[in-house]
Amino acid sequence: MRNITFTSHGTRCAAWHFTGVGAEPGRPCVVMAHGFGGTRDTGLLGYAEPFAAAGYDVLVFDYRGFGDSEGTPRQRVSYRRQREDYHAAIAVARQLPGVDPERIVLWGTSYSGGHAVAVAAQDRRITAIMAITPAMDGLATLAHVLRRAGVGYLARAAGHGLRDLARSITKRPPHYVPIVGPPGSPAIMTSPGAVEAVVPVAGPTWRNEVCARAALEVGLNRPTTFAGRVPCPILVQVGTNDSVAPPSAALRVAAKAGPRARIREYPVDHFDIYQGPWQQQAVTDQLEFLTAVLR
Repeated sequence: MRNITFTSHGTRCAAWHFTGVGAEPGRPCVVMAHGFGGTRDTGLLGYAEPFAAAGYDVLVFDYRGFGDSEGTPRQRVSYRRQREDYHAAIAVARQLPGVDPERIVLWGTSYSGGHAVAVAAQDRRITAIMAITPAMDGLATLAHVLRRAGVGYLARAAGHGLRDLARSITKRPPHYVPIVGPPGSPAIMTSPGAVEAVVPVAGPTWRNEVCARAALEVGLNRPTTFAGRVPCPILVQVGTNDSVAPPSAALRVAAKAGPRARIREYPVDHFDIYQGPWQQQAVTDQLEFLTAVLR
């Protein structure tokens, strides 16, 4: 593993590059980033290292404003900006020594699982997609949260978001809220057990906060609208007990992708795929998928 950097819209982004074991020329490369406010050192090594051991190059990067990447304001989640960063990372991956530029695979989890679908619909040279516990439809997510946490939660989240937006307009420092927190807290994700699941896998660069305006964009992030235009095979890995990203939205994306989609379902919640036996099963299924589509 080596540290590299690349530029996305004038801002330096940090990444890890893993060279596939065996280093055969013409290797595929898996491009990976975390979901929502995650960083590359938070639970992604457990996926990147097995890919490299299987002979694939891997590029794992931090979005602008997160982790070791530059960019201000810090901790600003914007699905549009994150998709731009994916495109920039793909351009770098295609230039890595020994990598076949026509065999680029996108890997995503949660928010980035949805990004992978949108980005592949825009870049039709992508070879395959792997999306695990993906956030595929922001409107479905809001409806899910409304049923679980009630209208009061959504009203408070919108209030925090508007406060942060006002501070941005007036050039003041951001108003932050936690990414994960207990039920009833002002955090973006308040499902029971979220804190206990995330903190043990959190890396040293991860911060449990985001600019509160992120809550105002959730409903606008709808990768499901791109699903019918994805030209490549896609592995959709669904947590049937997912309390953050509705499983039904992921299954709808698979249905829209038609015969290009493969579905794997696991009896897990949103954050249960970063460690333990279900993480190992998810990796096994991903490696089998890669073997099939990159044969």
